[in-house]
Amino acid sequence: MDPTPSVLSPQLFSLTGQNVLITGATRGIGAACALALAQAGASICVVQRHPSPDAERNMDTVNAIHALGANAQVVYCDLGNLDSVRELFPKALELMGGNIHILVNCAGIQRRSPSVDFPEKDWDDVLDVNLKSVWLISQAAGQHMVPLRRGKIINFCSLLTFQGGLTVPAYAAAKGALGQLTKALSNEWSQHNVQVNGICPGYIATDMNERLLADPTRFRQISERIPAGRWGSPGDFAGPVVFLASSASQYVCGELLVVDGGWMGR
Repeated sequence: MDPTPSVLSPQLFSLTGQNVLITGATRGIGAACALALAQAGASICVVQRHPSPDAERNMDTVNAIHALGANAQVVYCDLGNLDSVRELFPKALELMGGNIHILVNCAGIQRRSPSVDFPEKDWDDVLDVNLKSVWLISQAAGQHMVPLRRGKIINFCSLLTFQGGLTVPAYAAAKGALGQLTKALSNEWSQHNVQVNGICPGYIATDMNERLLADPTRFRQISERIPAGRWGSPGDFAGPVVFLASSASQYVCGELLVVDGGWMGR
């Protein structure tokens, strides 16, 4: 592995000249991360689903990046369609001029049901999007990055990488496995100067948690357990993602960085 560059500390966080492929960036945490990476100097390739014929394309993130004067491209892919996922990385690579330096796997879906009633289709849908698509995209990224001896892969895991949760068995299984996949890839690819790490959000006020946010009892119970005294927001991930994408984290390998307001330390 290459040593950490001997430059002034602010320069360690610069992403000038770097190309990022990011999933899940049309809203929430992913959108905040894409914007932060662009602010640090990177060019961004945002993965989006093809809009339905009667729907308008969600270009909010791309437009916000363009407003910074930064480059942003869009590649279309349904992460629940594994054949489409297998074509994703080559398409993104072409859009970004043959180079992708950073991969951020932030997309995810949730299905809630008591485990005794949990539908098999929901299980398959969650595992495909939250785990298998990440594996396929990461493998393609590794095939590109390892021979070039450079790259960063950041996987968005969860508190449920460590805990079981309630009524979310598929999500817990996928995120638990994603933590181990992060470590497995790091074990193989760190020697090739490709750092693979994960970020584990705690309870964040996003659309995925809308049912919890709307349940007064669960909202109170969760809020009272967070030492920071509040739920997280997407902006809380700007610093962590830039750190893990930059040379500042050159010797950070296989780490699962928990961003949870102190929940895990309670």
